[in-house]
Amino acid sequence: MANGSRQAAWEFFGTELKRRREDAGITQAELGLRVFVSGGYIGQFEQAIRKPQLDVAQRIDEILQTDGFFERLWKKLIKEQPYTEYFAHVVELERLATEICEYAPTVIPGLLQTREYARAVFLAGNPLATDEYIEELVRGRMDRTQLLKDATRPVYWAVLHETALRIPVGDAGVMSHQLDHIATLLRERAVILQVLPFAAGAHPAMGKMMKLMEFEDAPPTAYTEGMLSGNLLDEPAVVKRVRASYDHIRAAALSPEATLALIESVAEDYRRCASTA
Repeated sequence: MANGSRQAAWEFFGTELKRRREDAGITQAELGLRVFVSGGYIGQFEQAIRKPQLDVAQRIDEILQTDGFFERLWKKLIKEQPYTEYFAHVVELERLATEICEYAPTVIPGLLQTREYARAVFLAGNPLATDEYIEELVRGRMDRTQLLKDATRPVYWAVLHETALRIPVGDAGVMSHQLDHIATLLRERAVILQVLPFAAGAHPAMGKMMKLMEFEDAPPTAYTEGMLSGNLLDEPAVVKRVRASYDHIRAAALSPEATLALIESVAEDYRRCASTA
């Protein structure tokens, strides 16, 4: 389903939600209270600005007595988009965010990946997949990277552990190109990036990725990910703790200037390896 068609389908979801809510004589604030989100969120669902999670769609069905209508529609829309169910909401929120901060312990974050690096990551995770399937995954990843090229792009601040620079994903040529790409983004001031060096030792999120997103008219959200699973966290106290962990990591990381020098040095090491291969 094309992006325009998918958006139109979510607009239908929102229109139906508004119609059925009003038919039931329930305000946005009242419905939000009963399904455990704010009334403002209900308004954003109705305008197709934000997409509800499955459990919210199920609770809406229960409150509005719509016999599973919103759950079925949600599942159809999620099935027809190119991202796994647990990550689809993150992609939508990235497009709405005014600021994205993330920590990557082992892999270059998706928003910074080159096509070749992304392909190597997907091949490693899907060793028996067809070329067509891998290419579909790569296209989805590359679509996401366009976010950082938009004039209205969010502020993007990432901290990469040095491990992410040193693990050879693909061959040396792939890695040198990937690191050159990041260095270009840094020099163009399109992103803010720091590297947490091996010398920093233990830190609050060892082995754990995290993403924090800020919005103009909605509370901040945190995202963490495990094996074939992801967690969107919007409880204020929990998000505050994630932010504190991120801030500690950021404080221990190299400065952006030292980070650029390190990335350029590691890229040159990979380039020498590629030339002698």
